Amino acid sequence: MNVADVLAPWEAINAALGLSAPIRSENHYAELLAFVEECFERFGANEHHPVFALVDLVADRIREYENRVHPWPDDSTPATRLAFLMEQHGLRQCDLPEVGAQSVVSAVLSGKRALNLRQIQALARRFSIPMESLAG
Repeated sequence: MNVADVLAPWEAINAALGLSAPIRSENHYAELLAFVEECFERFGANEHHPVFALVDLVADRIREYENRVHPWPDDSTPATRLAFLMEQHGLRQCDLPEVGAQSVVSAVLSGKRALNLRQIQALARRFSIPMESLAG
């Protein structure tokens, strides 16, 4: 591998996404969230797509920022965290196929049903958060 062959594309990606430093503003945070969301909309059915290596890197930056600026309240539950994420992303219950049908999402949000491991993994990837955030 030639380092020079990697540097030019990396510089372009870094310039577009600003990954060389921590997120410093809500605007940058929102841009990176939008990037992750668009990647899932375009390639979500193919979780082995090469773009997800970049998504994981962006997710690390997002996670660092959220832990610093938007930590979860101590009394939050997986259901309240999911509700918060849905509100932040402008999602309705029917917009979460990772969880299941609208009735399943409703049961999760009301606390009548817990998320299973598959659902937690899919949601953690979609929202770029640690799986532990959605585990009970």
